[in-house]
Amino acid sequence: MDPVTLFPTAYDDPADLADIEAVPLAERGLPATTYDVLARAAELWPDRTALVVLPDAERWEEPVRRTYGELLADVHRVANLLRSKGIRRTDAVALLAPNCDQLVTATLAAELAGIAAPINAALSAEHVRHLLDLSGARVLVAAGPDLDATIWAHAQELLAAGAVETVLRLDPTGAPSPDGLTAAAAACPADRFEGERPVADDIASLFHTGGTTGAPKLAAHTHHNEVVDAWSVAANSALAEDAAIFAALPLFHVNALVVTLLAPMFHGQHGVWAGPLGYRDPALYGCFWRLVERYGVTAMSAVPTVYAVLTMVPVDADISGLRFAVVGASMLPPGVRRGFEEHTGVPLVEGYGLTEATCASARSFAGHPRPGAVGQRFPYQQMKAVRVADDGAWVDLPAGSVGTVAIHGPAVFPGYITGRADDGTFVLDGLGKLRDGWLDTGDLGFVDGDGFLHLTGRAKDLIIRGGHNIDPALVEDALLAHPAVTGANAVGMPDRHSGEVPVAYVTVSADVAEDDLLAWAREHVTESAAAPRAVHVVDALPLTSVGKPFKLPLRADAARRAVAEALDGLAGVADVRAEVVDGGVVVTVAADAGADEAAVAAALDAFALTWRVER
Repeated sequence: MDPVTLFPTAYDDPADLADIEAVPLAERGLPATTYDVLARAAELWPDRTALVVLPDAERWEEPVRRTYGELLADVHRVANLLRSKGIRRTDAVALLAPNCDQLVTATLAAELAGIAAPINAALSAEHVRHLLDLSGARVLVAAGPDLDATIWAHAQELLAAGAVETVLRLDPTGAPSPDGLTAAAAACPADRFEGERPVADDIASLFHTGGTTGAPKLAAHTHHNEVVDAWSVAANSALAEDAAIFAALPLFHVNALVVTLLAPMFHGQHGVWAGPLGYRDPALYGCFWRLVERYGVTAMSAVPTVYAVLTMVPVDADISGLRFAVVGASMLPPGVRRGFEEHTGVPLVEGYGLTEATCASARSFAGHPRPGAVGQRFPYQQMKAVRVADDGAWVDLPAGSVGTVAIHGPAVFPGYITGRADDGTFVLDGLGKLRDGWLDTGDLGFVDGDGFLHLTGRAKDLIIRGGHNIDPALVEDALLAHPAVTGANAVGMPDRHSGEVPVAYVTVSADVAEDDLLAWAREHVTESAAAPRAVHVVDALPLTSVGKPFKLPLRADAARRAVAEALDGLAGVADVRAEVVDGGVVVTVAADAGADEAAVAAALDAFALTWRVER
């Protein structure tokens, strides 16, 4: 069935990259679509376990299991149900639910019958409605009342308002209801899909970019994008066919779909899926190592904060089968790496990716560590650093030079959804992120001579002090070198003289004075202009729902502090607060009737920020 060239004979060493690319991608014989990936697995290994899904962390020993043959049959049933609801090739199916057994089926079925459009239920109602409108989804697959009562109520509101025409209910894992998706699809054919099957260039999914900085955008992924990226992950020859991949990230995130669902299918491996809360479930950590032993977990994927927590969890089981743990989404503090590896004996390997490049674009190697790098580029993908000139032109930089990271290759998305054409297909636009097939990642870094990517920060996170661009990583790296610091974020604080100046927020593992941390930073920061004005110790650094650093709340706090200092002693000023509004920071000055608003304006007009007075 498969060409002998489907996978390389070895891919566990950086030196393997050249041999892999000696075979053109077109000659690899990859499945054309995500449905073909599943159908292939069901034909080769019909009785092999595909999924082990836990109801929740409290019932971690009561999983629901499905074989590849059973999963394919269930996907056929649900895809045929969606077709009966009017879903065709270019129609989006919205999915709004925490992880559960039925959500896996629904996601794969949506990509077969139409287009999957997962939505983070933690987004505001306004942003959820925006995504529904942008995708044009008329069918919503949502968590039922027994799985998440809040989501179910929201789904009913959307139905009543006419935002969607049909709501299909998802039940908790292991507890199907007479009104749930499984029951609704039971009478549909299980041996085939009766509609038009997708092809490689069809859109498979629409993943939103977050919604943490203004209205979220919808990034389109083709079936070819997802298949190639999942193949790149699966090409790892360090994992055998009996590998078990732990999955605890939400399915509205590309990592969950590509890395922990699609990639294992290529080798007939299986995923062990945590309950609805995933890594956010405190109860998970109490049984985590026993879970790893019980289900033979071979690899896992998580964000740095998860590994920081696991470092504090006693290893009370045999975890010798855990070959490595993948970390991504944000920079890995050296202390977290050191602590986790010393505590568990399990190597942490970094990866790099973003939604606009489908998911993963670079990987590290457990047996070949490359300090400071997040990974080597995947086969058939290209990476470079560029300098963006004043006129917008890109200037390619030599290996080792820091610039904006750009990616080219088969996993780069075709664009964001901006509307519909007359024929019903989506209108796609790179919105400034695409140039001649190259993706502007918005990350700062450099690529070394071996194709390893080294990140130094985010272009949009630059702190501009009197016209001097400051990379926050200069401050963050200096503070992370302190033995007590476990996390660090640097942001710009408004300043009347310099526009903004660096300040830092840190988490610590031991008592340490902020003044001592400030002195440390000023001693270790390599650029004098980057020396922070202040260092603030916090209980936790803000993150998005998928574990990425979220600096806007810190910028808001820095703005609040700057304004409060500027207005200190001014009569009538009762309070100063700051909030994130549409991707920016707005400062509100609460003042009583006796406050001199002109004096407030005189004090704040020198700041480059948005403010208002509230009486």
